[in-house]
Amino acid sequence: MVMVTRRKFSPQEIRKNSSYFSPLKTIVETAFYENQVQSIKTVEEAYQLASAAAGTVVLDMPVIHTKELGLPSYARVLLTNSGAVVGRTAKARRIYGRDSQEDETLLFLVRSAIYQAHHRDFYKADAVVGLDEDFMVCAHLMVPKEEINNLYSWLLNFQILDEEFKNRLRISKKYEENDIFVFFDPKWKHPEYPDGLVYFDTNHNCAVILGLNYFGELKKATLTLAWATAARNGYVACHGGLKIFKQNNDKKDFVASFFGLSGSGKSTLTHAKHGQKYDIKVLHDDAFIISIKDGSSIALEPSYFDKTSDYPTGHREQDFFITVQNCGVTLDENGRKVLVTEDIRNGNGRTVKSRFSTPNRVDRIDEAINAIFWIMKDDSLPPLVRIHDPLMASTMGCTLMTKRSNAENVLGLHDELVIEPYANPFRVYPLVEDYRKFCRLFESGVSCYIINTGSYMGKTVSKEVSLDVIEQVVDGTADFKPFGPIVGFDYLEYEGYPLPNFDNAYKKLIRERMQIRLNFLLAFNQKYPQTALPVGAISRLEMVLQDLES
Repeated sequence: MVMVTRRKFSPQEIRKNSSYFSPLKTIVETAFYENQVQSIKTVEEAYQLASAAAGTVVLDMPVIHTKELGLPSYARVLLTNSGAVVGRTAKARRIYGRDSQEDETLLFLVRSAIYQAHHRDFYKADAVVGLDEDFMVCAHLMVPKEEINNLYSWLLNFQILDEEFKNRLRISKKYEENDIFVFFDPKWKHPEYPDGLVYFDTNHNCAVILGLNYFGELKKATLTLAWATAARNGYVACHGGLKIFKQNNDKKDFVASFFGLSGSGKSTLTHAKHGQKYDIKVLHDDAFIISIKDGSSIALEPSYFDKTSDYPTGHREQDFFITVQNCGVTLDENGRKVLVTEDIRNGNGRTVKSRFSTPNRVDRIDEAINAIFWIMKDDSLPPLVRIHDPLMASTMGCTLMTKRSNAENVLGLHDELVIEPYANPFRVYPLVEDYRKFCRLFESGVSCYIINTGSYMGKTVSKEVSLDVIEQVVDGTADFKPFGPIVGFDYLEYEGYPLPNFDNAYKKLIRERMQIRLNFLLAFNQKYPQTALPVGAISRLEMVLQDLES
């Protein structure tokens, strides 16, 4: 069978100087062929094993759309809890090739970890990342037997390699890239890596996840490698949501994307129905790619990995849950096992939710993207700001300012302002590549907006306000006014959120926020001189600071 990415090689290609092989890739792939690894071929098989595993709660909640999902008609929602850590651990990430001394240590540890796992049984399974013939990557996951629930969730989150997708792969675009291989062992412990280890070889599409068992690590490690593959092949890797507003009569369709960290409102804005005013099609709320060539976009995964905190018992969204992580269980008045959500048990309760929760889902949008909304929680900015200059537009995305959420396993406050370039903490290639690509999108005519979903001058910006300002942009009725003395920035006048006079106090607040962004860029360029961001990014922010000085 011809594959879209490479898993089989000719003798001439299996050489030391080949671009397909590296120490980590060879260590990881080899483990997949060991005797104690059993292949899981169907989602149904994974369900049967997961529903009988220790630690699983089989809820009295039926899964709907079982036929389309490849599940038995009697399938129930399965719950597992992953222990103390219920978020992603960014500090565990290491990338092969960044530090040759540490690489030697890490390769030693990985060889040892795989050797020590020999006496335990493992499962492996295959999936596809990317849901259109123009971009599909084959991925392989290997987990210890007791982690069958994580493997089951992974097969549901991505697209299992079933007969339909085997046929679609045959006519899909071929890439000279490796298949993705991920090895996972949460039982691993090491005194020098108390937070666990997630070790990537991004150019060879492999990763090991050791000492961590939160499902989000598996999902994001797989996406990290798929995004990097897309970025090497003419796409912009996007951690955000994208939808198309289809208009009747003479109005043109409008494609909008929303970039923000977990908890900033990107899913809410992406899935909003806007009172049925438009025929909306949703691409995805978390992971997609945009073609540099023509602005079209492709979803990378069919399902959603959603927070459960907004869905109390009885909420209709629970109908679409397939698996649940890090939530509680109790009995209803009929003695049925039901979920206790709203983060009562712990923060960041999660579900793998089927694509059928969005009746208007599509996997590809041919129409070129029209607008990018950077979602920020920056109290110095009105609910909606428009930026004209492509360099400045990319710079504001590069210094996307927001607040962290409990989806991340970090000590300290979740309320402090942080900068996360393009809202993507999963980038494993130089940031300057994203900077240039977004710049190209803006130069090609894509509009740029900053949407503040936090508060403005002490007043919370409600969800209704955010949706209304988006509709004004889509309808072409938004009336923008110059944002004080700042050249190239306009803002949307909005009742209840008056713009204060640009007095010293207000100018000082905006200056402080812009200075945080400038400091980030300067520190970044000092730390990574080889892949520094363009001087233009820095001079643009300096000009804004000058505009505020006068």
